[in-house]
Amino acid sequence: MGSHENALPWQRRPEPVKLVRRMIERYTRPEMGRIWNDENKYACWLEVEIAASEALAELGEVPEEAAVALRAHAAVDVERLFAIEREVKHDVIAFTTAVAEKMAAAGKSEASRWFHYGMTSNDVVDTAQALQVMQSAGLLLAGVDSLLAVLKTRAHEFQHTVQMGRTHGIHAEPYTFGLKMALWFDELRRNRKRLADAAEDMRCGKISGAVGTFGHIGPEAEEKICARLGLRPAAIASQVISRDSHAALISALALIAATCEKIAMEVRHLQRTEVREAEEPFAPGQKGSSAMPHKRNPVTCEQICGLARVVRGNVNAAYENISLWHERDISHSSVERVILPDSCILTDYLLAKTIWLVGGMRVNPERMLRNLNLTQGLIFSGQLLLDLTAGGMLREQAYKLVQTHAMQSWETEANFRAAIENDPAVRAHLSLEKIAAAFSMDRQLANVGKIFERVFAE
Repeated sequence: MGSHENALPWQRRPEPVKLVRRMIERYTRPEMGRIWNDENKYACWLEVEIAASEALAELGEVPEEAAVALRAHAAVDVERLFAIEREVKHDVIAFTTAVAEKMAAAGKSEASRWFHYGMTSNDVVDTAQALQVMQSAGLLLAGVDSLLAVLKTRAHEFQHTVQMGRTHGIHAEPYTFGLKMALWFDELRRNRKRLADAAEDMRCGKISGAVGTFGHIGPEAEEKICARLGLRPAAIASQVISRDSHAALISALALIAATCEKIAMEVRHLQRTEVREAEEPFAPGQKGSSAMPHKRNPVTCEQICGLARVVRGNVNAAYENISLWHERDISHSSVERVILPDSCILTDYLLAKTIWLVGGMRVNPERMLRNLNLTQGLIFSGQLLLDLTAGGMLREQAYKLVQTHAMQSWETEANFRAAIENDPAVRAHLSLEKIAAAFSMDRQLANVGKIFERVFAE
């Protein structure tokens, strides 16, 4: 909101999105911030009002010359609007008054009689908000598509780069770094569909009046107004469009943010000194610590993880907005002035930073292989168990035998494979060739290509 000496408290504070907008203007495109600024908000309100006048003129309910004059001369001065609002304490009334003043200045006061004709505040606010959401959704979907493209490229780059698969943070079985990114790709693709579906649900307006009964403007007019705006009319509304669609949108954004966090969290783990398998980009001249010159901290990854919490936190507020008193109260309105801009801007920012992270991520295949070999063959215990069972040993007996060798190797850092090859009980069921097959990396990862075919078939 604007800052004024005599402004109301909520007007004196920085815009809800101001801090976030500063970040996006510094690091990414500013378009998303502009969608949610005051100028665009009231421009959307004005477009809804003019579309209504033109549609009503088509139906003969508003003079044609009035609709033409409104299209040519209607405008809003945001600073003047705020000044009026400080007096009347109602944003839509301040808006219509500010527009009427502009029409008077243009010598078109007569036409301004037909501005906001037959409409209630939320006819304008909810319908205009849908326009802002559509604008935001276009940028967000483009951001998701860009991240999908980067993930696909790098997944194929490292499709066969062997890495240690970990469960509970402990070495499990061989994996590939490409599979990790293919998994992220698949998850993000589902998130894209969720966002597209949620945005489509919100692509609707309502011009049905104070309690949604079309007491002053008929359904045919609403259909024409929404069509002019590229929206569809809500099948039914009270004074407000039901907020389940808004909650679904915020939920979809939170899921995208969570996927960005998932990627960043993994890179944070892989960048640890003891692991060093991958790390976020570190620019020439960048400093990691004021006290320790050797530090290369995953600061962007940590920022992504932190800001994802903010988007997730907005989900609860969006769900709380679903339940309103009777046909309308305004408890949801103040909340949406914060959570819609912040969630859209933050998600756009998180997508941009995650694209930067994945696209510039430094990967160390040699370190991956070195870490994989740390346990000297322990990671093949599962295949060895199966082969012993197939070779004729009872499964419980085979499990006990393999685990005994595994625990001894774990404690003493002895060579697990050598111990297996020298055990007569094992050799009674498996030849050296079959033991070698149990420790085969190619055998473990033989189906990576088929997984990639599944993920990237489309």
